[in-house]
Amino acid sequence: MKPEHEIEGTLTSSHWGTYRVCTKDGSVVALKGFERDEDPSPIGQGIVDVLDGPTRIKAPMVRRGWLENGPGPAKGERGADDFIEVSWPRAIKLVVEELNRVRSRYGNQAIYGGSYGWSSAGRFHHAQSQLKRFLNSIGGYTYSLNTYSYAAAEVTLPHVLGDFYSMVNGATSWEVIKEHTDLFVAFGGAPTKNGQVTNGGVGRHVQKRGMLEATANGTKVVNVSPLRSDVLEEMNADWLAIYPGSDVALLLGIAYTLQEEGLADTEFLSTYTVGYEKFLEYLVGKVDGIKKDSAWAEVKTGLSAACVRDLARDMARQRTMISVSWSLTRQDNGEQPYWAAIAVASMLGQLGLPGGGIGFGYSAMNAIGANYQGIPGAALPQGNNPVQSFIPVARITDLLMNPGEKFEYNGRTGTYPEIKLIYWAGGNPFHHHQDLVRMRAAWQKPDTVIVHEWCWNAQAKHADIVLPAATFLERNDIASSSRDPFLIYMQKAAEPAGQSLSDYEIFSKLAEELGAREDFTEGRDEEQWLNVIYNETREKAGANGIELPDFEAFKNKGWFENAMPQEPQVLLKAFRDDPKANALRTPSGKIEIFSETVASFGYEECPGYPFWNDPKEWLGQANPEYPMHLISNQPRTKLHSQLDHGSHSRNSKINGREPIVIHPVDAKIRNINDGILVRIFNGRGACLCSAVVSDEVRQGVLQLSTGAWFDPPEAGNSDVSCRHGNPNVLTRDEGTSRLSQGPSAMTCMVDIEVYCGEVPPMKAHTPPVIRRET
Repeated sequence: MKPEHEIEGTLTSSHWGTYRVCTKDGSVVALKGFERDEDPSPIGQGIVDVLDGPTRIKAPMVRRGWLENGPGPAKGERGADDFIEVSWPRAIKLVVEELNRVRSRYGNQAIYGGSYGWSSAGRFHHAQSQLKRFLNSIGGYTYSLNTYSYAAAEVTLPHVLGDFYSMVNGATSWEVIKEHTDLFVAFGGAPTKNGQVTNGGVGRHVQKRGMLEATANGTKVVNVSPLRSDVLEEMNADWLAIYPGSDVALLLGIAYTLQEEGLADTEFLSTYTVGYEKFLEYLVGKVDGIKKDSAWAEVKTGLSAACVRDLARDMARQRTMISVSWSLTRQDNGEQPYWAAIAVASMLGQLGLPGGGIGFGYSAMNAIGANYQGIPGAALPQGNNPVQSFIPVARITDLLMNPGEKFEYNGRTGTYPEIKLIYWAGGNPFHHHQDLVRMRAAWQKPDTVIVHEWCWNAQAKHADIVLPAATFLERNDIASSSRDPFLIYMQKAAEPAGQSLSDYEIFSKLAEELGAREDFTEGRDEEQWLNVIYNETREKAGANGIELPDFEAFKNKGWFENAMPQEPQVLLKAFRDDPKANALRTPSGKIEIFSETVASFGYEECPGYPFWNDPKEWLGQANPEYPMHLISNQPRTKLHSQLDHGSHSRNSKINGREPIVIHPVDAKIRNINDGILVRIFNGRGACLCSAVVSDEVRQGVLQLSTGAWFDPPEAGNSDVSCRHGNPNVLTRDEGTSRLSQGPSAMTCMVDIEVYCGEVPPMKAHTPPVIRRET
């Protein structure tokens, strides 16, 4: 029997899983996997030792230079200055005065509402929704469109398939793949480490089981990736170690072979697609005089022409599922891999058949391919934004650097407004943005940066006003995702550390002083909002034949699981069964291998059909200065940079620094051994890492996961931009193309060397100097 002071059983949920929270004397001491989860993620344990640790922000903080000198460009002080602890009334007064100053002098378009990221699985305490609702209640803000995860696909798929989210969420289930798929070709792999997470929360992890059951039942897997580890070792995949960024060339070589050898399904193409003839003219060289045959693909991909032809034949002669990872969109010309994969899937003619066709991001999240019937949930209304100015999400540095400059995006032309104030709650641009040296310089330009944070990460250190936010363990909420069959009541497990408040409490205080409390709160507290959100969810669920219990019964049990769907999911089945009654939302109602709409934009890099451009940086071209291709993929021990300072993430580091994987041949040339400190560098920056020598990567390729907290050195150390191992000091801050302007982090050439300089101390997980206001 457990002692009375030890309680085990409170449920919480996060993007990486649902847990039972163990507390002792009011403190969280452990998170245990939810009993309904067969494969709980260990990521959650990382929060236990940092929830009330030295990195926790426990009181409002103001950067000393801003407090002493007032708002204005920071001249390099953001990220290097001391902080002054102030009272909540003082902090609220400073924020209100600055918001009023900027709004009255420059207009609301001078405020950038930059919240982007996976702040909370809760439907109510979702920082991005809270921030947008607050800013809309006081007149609006400049906003962003799309995501860093797959911006290029978000823009491209509506032109080609009529929609993005239904195509991603509607992936054919693993149960169907297990029974019907002969060949699973994974472009960019299908790494289960990514499958630990789902935005909105995870009730049960099923990716690993689904993948292993498919292989055990006879599905053959081909891993098209520079990384062998992009597919589970137990799946015994054939590894095609392609040049990074050359997937489109391989797909075009496959398409050419299918056409040349009479393996294309002409009946499917004529019935379900438009524009194939236009694409074919390009494929066979009528447009540019270059045949995109297997010999051409060999030069571009590093795979033999015979390998390209054999793969094409295997795909045509078997029931084939093409999987394209989300990472393929995050590169130069990132719109093209998905478009080319759709063209090949159309030529195979298996779209809409059980086990055949295409899937966008198997194992990118737990929900992709899971045989789930999600629950349509309600969310906190964000209100209406009267401000029209926007940016593509990955263009924030350009926004700050180039006010007044025009940009092109998806057939539109926009203008960057001049931003005087950044307000951020949820997410961390010093994790997910590229070329952090350039962004850090741009970050000095606004008059004021305000953030809500719970720990001293780089985002907090580069702010002027830091308002301490409660974590998901310190408030009540409801976890719900349309991609997951579970509803979870997230019961408060501990009191907020120090003076921390929830985002809702912070914004309520600000709205009160700005005369917008009624607009923002509608007179409701947390419990009342949870009632509203749950009851709206219950109504939506009921309209879809899902019967939820009343709110009190739900709270008492702590969770609800929806029934399995009656029929396993098959992507585009309804369209294939009746293409007229279930027409796609494209102009033609069909799959648009050639899009007149995109062609009309006049972007030479996106002519309206799958198209190969030589990437600006890649292994297919000799680069004596920076000969190695850097892949900065998702980490396995955290979600993006969340909980990098926690024990689970720290235990994966080597000598405190992020590991970088290098092929033995490349390591021998450079005298690099396991565990040695190395410097990775290019013209944009440099970082320090610990070397891991392994043949899990293709020769010429380095693999360094994202997520290490950005740790720039003090002034004077010019040979290192990050002491901790953040790859985004190296990556390119350029749009994928004018079509989507997505991030192109995966197109990145570098070099690596043994680090022989004086080893600088790391301070990524060290708070800044903090003083109290006198």
